[in-house]
Formats: sequence, C-alpha cells, structure tokens
Amino acid sequence: MNEQHWMEEALFEARAAERIDEVPIGAVVVKDGQIIGRGHNLREHMQEVSMHAEMIAISEACQALRSWRLEDCDLYVTLEPCIMCSGAIINARIKNLYYASADPKAGAVDSLYHLLSDSRLNHQVNVHAGLCADESSQLLRSFFRRVRRQRKELKRRLKLQNGQSTSQKQ
Repeated sequence: MNEQHWMEEALFEARAAERIDEVPIGAVVVKDGQIIGRGHNLREHMQEVSMHAEMIAISEACQALRSWRLEDCDLYVTLEPCIMCSGAIINARIKNLYYASADPKAGAVDSLYHLLSDSRLNHQVNVHAGLCADESSQLLRSFFRRVRRQRKELKRRLKLQNGQSTSQKQ
C-alpha cells in the first residue's frame, strides 16, 4: 500500500463526516501497513471541542497499541491540523504526517504556525503536504457551499413566517 491509498482511506472518513453533517475531515493512523486508528469530525454530534478527526484517530491508535507513544506511526489527514491536533501529534511522537489541503485560517503545520518542525520542542514530525489536495478541497468547498445555502434558505423562511405573523395580527 502507498501514501495515496492511505489518504483515500482518510477521505473515506471525511465523507462519513459529511454524511452526518459534520465538517468533512477524516484521518487514519497507519503502522506497519495497517490502519490502527480511524476518525472523522464529530464535534457537532458530540458537542465536544476535542472531537477532531485527528484526535479520534490518535486515541484509537493509542488504544490499539496500548501506548500513548505512536513513534513508528504515520497520520494521514484531509486538512492541515490545527494547534490542538498538532500538539497531540507531537506528544504522541508520530513519525510522519501527510495532509491533503492547507488550512489558511487554523493550520498549525505550515499555514499559520510551524509547530511540527519547531526544534525547540522535544519531537519533530516529517510533514508531507498536498496529497489528494484537490479532492479534499472540493469536498470542503461543496460542504460549506451547501451549509451556506441551507442557512440562507432558513433565513428566508423565517422572514416569510415573521411577515405572515405580522400581517395576521393586523
């Protein structure tokens, strides 16, 4: 199996998130050619700030290995990790990170910060960016386009209802 295959598995997880109206981000942790952790965003469903795809996949991998040390593991994720997830990646001592799309608003790997390569920290991670970036970006764009359209439609309906309520009172 190659990097493309593992990123496609992360994209599979992202699509699972999208099906339940979560932001479509997915992640897998791979060790010795096997997925030992999977995750997709569950922040809205769980109403829990830490339920990012990476955090879930890392937690599952730790359980599979019965260790918090994921030293010989690779993480594949469809969007550049945030500060929280980057911290978990460093603390878990993940060897390689592969991410698809950059995140100019919250990315802590290359976009806003360079946490995984900061030599002041006790662990650095090899970073590989851009694998399946187009597919990941398209998934995110179409999701947010749909969300904006739904919100706009809801506002329109509420405005119509409020207009009808006002005219009924008169």
